[in-house]
Amino acid sequence: ELPDLEELFLCLNDYETVSCPSICCHSLKLLHITDNNLQDWTEIRKLGVMFPSLDTLVLANNHLNAIEEPDDSLARLFPNLRSISLHKSGLQSWEDIDKLNSFPKLEEVRLLGIPLLQPYTTEERRKLVIARLPSVSKLNGSVVTDGEREDSERFFIRYYVDVPQEEVPFRYHELITKYGKLEPLAEVDLRPQSSAKVEVHFNDQVEEMSIRLDQTVAELKKQLKTLVQLPTSNMLLYYLDHEAPFGPEEMKYSSRALHSFGIRDGDKIFVESKTK
Repeated sequence: ELPDLEELFLCLNDYETVSCPSICCHSLKLLHITDNNLQDWTEIRKLGVMFPSLDTLVLANNHLNAIEEPDDSLARLFPNLRSISLHKSGLQSWEDIDKLNSFPKLEEVRLLGIPLLQPYTTEERRKLVIARLPSVSKLNGSVVTDGEREDSERFFIRYYVDVPQEEVPFRYHELITKYGKLEPLAEVDLRPQSSAKVEVHFNDQVEEMSIRLDQTVAELKKQLKTLVQLPTSNMLLYYLDHEAPFGPEEMKYSSRALHSFGIRDGDKIFVESKTK
């Protein structure tokens, strides 16, 4: 009865079912039907029949538990749908997320607070959803950049690389065709080393010892005092990285921390007397 109606808000009405009239409303672009009790997909599909021009469908805070519709039928029901919010719905299956690819014009999706994603980390949730929805350019209000999409798709491949073939999602095979089979990323510990085993050279002798790298040059001299039988004031230290092309580096500054030299296992420290 309202031929020019473009936006309709039907929130907080305790709807459990949808009454479908005999006449379609072709003008409606946006429908907010949040905070109701719509659990069954058969009720949601009536919205597609009633509003064939729908651009934005906000179904947040309903209890929809599955999208039970063949892919080709979904495309016919919502041919113009660009944005859908399923925030705090009851979706529990990745197959329901894959169904969203059947909407031919879908660009924006909101999927926060659904049971399916609860066991995953924040990073896993976003990346796994982005990888499954290749046409979506905005997820949960944030733009999906080209770089983020590539990172997510590569993450998706690595996430499923060790899963049995019969359990691997179809999207995995599509992405393998795009990127090839990727090896798991190596885990790199970026924390600074706390100690190192080095060779201490003095008077034609060599002693292997472990040194703490959080100490200073002055503290290292104290540690070496008994070993080399020299007072710290008469001690010169030189550090040699076993891969260094330029020879030993004098450890001049007493307050300098050893970790700043980049000392690693197998490196050498030469001790000389100032009076030598």
